[in-house]
Amino acid sequence: MTIRDMVRILSARVLIGEEKLDTPVYTACCSDLMSDVLAFVDEKTVLITGLTNPHVVRTSEMLDLKCLVFARGKIPTEDILESAEEQGLVVISTKLTAFSTCGMLYEAGLRGVPVPVEWDSKEEK
Repeated sequence: MTIRDMVRILSARVLIGEEKLDTPVYTACCSDLMSDVLAFVDEKTVLITGLTNPHVVRTSEMLDLKCLVFARGKIPTEDILESAEEQGLVVISTKLTAFSTCGMLYEAGLRGVPVPVEWDSKEEK
C-alpha cells in the first residue's frame, strides 16, 4: 500500500508531503500515548493519532516514521506542520475516528506493528 492509497481509502486531506504520496507503507500504529509508540514501535511506519501537539512530531522524528495520520478531522498548528515538513513527513487528516481509520486500513491490507507480548498464564484466569 502507498500513502496515496491511504489518502483515497480514508478520504483524507493531505496537509504536508504531497510529493511523497507514492511512498510504500507496510505497518501502522495507532495511539494517543507517545510513550507507548516509543516503547513498541521500532520500524518505519504510519502513526494514527488524535493528538496534535509537538510530542507527536518529536516521536515521529525519533522513530523515523513515514506518515502521520490525524484522526477526527484534527489539523495541527502551522508550527507543528512546519516541523513535520522539515523532517520530511507526510501529514494527512481524516474525518474518521481512529478506530474506523485503523479498521479501514486493516481491511485494505495494512497491518499493525508487531508487538511482542508475553502472557503470564496466571493472568489468563
